[in-house]
Amino acid sequence: MDKIKVLVVDDSALIRKLMSEIVNAQSDMVAVGAAPDPLVARDMIKALAPDVLTLDIEMPRMDGLEFLEKLMRLRPMPVVMVSTLTERGTEATMRALELGAVDFVAKPKLDIQKGIADYAQDITDKIRAAARSRLPIARHLPAAAAQRPSRAALGNRTASTEKLILIGASTGGTEAIRTVLEGLPADMPGILITQHMPAGFTRSFAERLNKSCALAVKEAEDGERVLPGHAYIAPGSHHLVVRKSGANYITGLSDGPPVNRHRPSVEVLFRSGAEVGGANVIGVMLTGMGKDGAQAMREMRDAGAWNVVQDEASCVVFGMPREAIAAGAANEVVPLQEVAGRLLARLRGIGTMHRV
Repeated sequence: MDKIKVLVVDDSALIRKLMSEIVNAQSDMVAVGAAPDPLVARDMIKALAPDVLTLDIEMPRMDGLEFLEKLMRLRPMPVVMVSTLTERGTEATMRALELGAVDFVAKPKLDIQKGIADYAQDITDKIRAAARSRLPIARHLPAAAAQRPSRAALGNRTASTEKLILIGASTGGTEAIRTVLEGLPADMPGILITQHMPAGFTRSFAERLNKSCALAVKEAEDGERVLPGHAYIAPGSHHLVVRKSGANYITGLSDGPPVNRHRPSVEVLFRSGAEVGGANVIGVMLTGMGKDGAQAMREMRDAGAWNVVQDEASCVVFGMPREAIAAGAANEVVPLQEVAGRLLARLRGIGTMHRV
């Protein structure tokens, strides 16, 4: 089996050396080169034909976003961004995912050598997923151009304090979640979302969604009442659960140990939905690597929930959806562009054409 060829692009000689060492320590991948800036990388891509690029955002001569946009237009290929945990870095990372990057990893703030070593499994897992991925569809419109749809123009046909929508996603999930939420009106039941993402990035993700969706989107806080017309994103450092307080759903946050190597974990969110929501829950599993959430999604279905799973053809990585289907968790399997419509149809009592 051919090894995954990786090209490392970073202006830091230390990062280039450490990333190359991490890649070369794997039996199934090899660092074919390391470039200090995009102009050198451009020539190395032509000469070395890498399978995956790891790309820093802040570099001399041409920044990573400008290079990524040109690359996706002229020679699309899987890219994993390497981002700083600064406000500018998180905003740039969100833009990189819009432009077509498959995923990202965060640089540690302190003790870079130890931090990168600790991240080795995460980095290499994401490189493997990128190598197997279908490239996301780039969003070339500037992020600032997106505007919240007019709430006044939307009818009040689906709002409910009893119904609840739970969404799980990983690799490729940021743009998949955006696609789903932008297709929904403001009068939806409350929505809780777990997207695998490090601490520091989820607030920026929620704020960008809030600008482009009819729904009000925010990073979840502990003990909030789940309101219709609102979507709550699990913070990158905590599991998100739903609890019941009288007739109301309440958010809960936990800094407990990772589940399926993730915190936040889809498994944790979906299991809480099975326990407190039952038949009032609609579950959604979107693109992502691994199996996080599959068994708990089956528990939701057994408790009476209706589950919609993204199909293989529209996934960036068909891992979590495949596992959910294999676990018998799916009621419907549909393309990404149909997910929002199926949620509306289910809430309005329209029969499904995609029953599993």
